Amino acid sequence: MKRKGILAVVSGFSGAGKGTLMKALLEAHGEQYALSISATTRKPRPGEEEGKDYFFVSPERFQEMIRENALIEYACYVGNYYGTPRDYVLRQLEAGRDVILEIEIQGALKVKKAFPDALLLFVTPPTAAELKRRLQGRGTETKEVICSRLMRAVEEAEFMEQYDYLLINDDLDTCVREMDGLIQAQHLRTGGSQEWILEMKEELGSLEKES
Repeated sequence: MKRKGILAVVSGFSGAGKGTLMKALLEAHGEQYALSISATTRKPRPGEEEGKDYFFVSPERFQEMIRENALIEYACYVGNYYGTPRDYVLRQLEAGRDVILEIEIQGALKVKKAFPDALLLFVTPPTAAELKRRLQGRGTETKEVICSRLMRAVEEAEFMEQYDYLLINDDLDTCVREMDGLIQAQHLRTGGSQEWILEMKEELGSLEKES
């Protein structure tokens, strides 16, 4: 039986290194994973590409996507909207690939309601001081934006317990191995193997009748 993919939702503080972590995971296990590309109303950062990092859309187009039910979830973060295109995710799961959604907490909790078997992972630096250092090290944001992101992190910290696992992104290679291990272990949970279990029961019943 062809197994379906796992839906893994990755959130974390801005500056926790989620993007770097996702890139390293895909480089190591690219054939197994599909990284969902979010639609957003924010402007591209230097080096970001349309259709690769995000789908950059106007606020008007984003509202159309909401009305068309084309998004699994959407949320507003620091003045901009982010959302997960539905069609891409469902097609990848049916093809057996594990889909990773890198989204904010608001969206993650919405996904969990819609997909109860989804795996929720929260990424964080080892300390708050390291988080501030990484934000300042980007060199792409103003002092005011950095301050707003730190204030947001204080609010986000209140939701960490609602995630299935916490990943401390101190050593990148270690964090990649831990993330891959958690997602692959999810395939072995009985809740996600109901079709296989049913087939096994039927086959065992047939064998019992033959004996």
